[in-house]
Amino acid sequence: MATRSIRMFYKLEGLFCVYKPPGVHWKLVRDQIETRLLQGVNSIPPQPLPHAVKFLAEPCRANAESTALTLSAVSVPVLAEHPLVSGPEFRQIKVGVGHRLDAFSSGVLVLGVGNGNKALNNLYRTRVTRDYTVEGEFGIATDDFSHTGRIVERSTYDHITQDKLERVLAMLQGANQKALLMYSNIDMQSQEAYELAAQGLLGPDGKSAPILTGLRCIRFQPPHFTLEVQCLNESQKYLRKVVHEIGLELRSTAACRAVRRTRDGPFALREALTRQHWTAADVRLAIQQYHVSKRQAKRCRAPSGGPSAEPNQIDANSASQQTEPDAETRVAP
Repeated sequence: MATRSIRMFYKLEGLFCVYKPPGVHWKLVRDQIETRLLQGVNSIPPQPLPHAVKFLAEPCRANAESTALTLSAVSVPVLAEHPLVSGPEFRQIKVGVGHRLDAFSSGVLVLGVGNGNKALNNLYRTRVTRDYTVEGEFGIATDDFSHTGRIVERSTYDHITQDKLERVLAMLQGANQKALLMYSNIDMQSQEAYELAAQGLLGPDGKSAPILTGLRCIRFQPPHFTLEVQCLNESQKYLRKVVHEIGLELRSTAACRAVRRTRDGPFALREALTRQHWTAADVRLAIQQYHVSKRQAKRCRAPSGGPSAEPNQIDANSASQQTEPDAETRVAP
């Protein structure tokens, strides 16, 4: 029979997302969440100790001077099952990390608990886009494209206008759209290409170079500006390099001040758990909400008279048993 701690752990299995603050490595975030989950699961009051029947030898009560012994059956608790003897029921919990964020960046970081790690494989295989807000600053260039790097060049930026910036963004987006078609390995004159494009499922076949599927300016206050980016197969270093290249196209220089992920596939920033909510109770609630939203989306996609047949859905129950090499996981108890 499953104990209370095991039943609690079953309710924690699934996917959820947290908000990773800047300046913190993703491994530290994972380790802290794992520690809090262990504390939450092991803090559940244990079940009453099982009892065993033992025969105890006692002196005969009929005659105090007699040395005869009598056997009596008594029920005693099995102390070997006591938590102070056996230790905590869970010593480690398998926690996996989805698309990672470097220490400089912040935003949505998807994690999986238990069998939810299998769903991280689908998250890697499906062509889901990720959204970022990228902040830049004109006038400086650094060795690592970020504002904290060593400054290698300074330049003027008074000639830059929002119209010029948007023209450069349109040029970059057009070049990336051509790359998207090239990496899709689909005949653009076919019916299949039309149907995939109409459903928004046209994307690279497997791994490819980073592709920007959307790029627009949402704030322009020279020397500072903010971009909204949708992309595939990206890294945060690549996004910082894009800011540097935008500065060069505008006959100036630019460095990245911040990279924040606002969406990773079905997980949005509004659903991310902040540091004070990295507890077993809040994680359990977030996983339950994810399962509810997934079932609702499946019912909305399902045609009348039949179940949904979405090929790229992220399902922890039907995910592949293979382990993604990029998904950092821990050993389960």
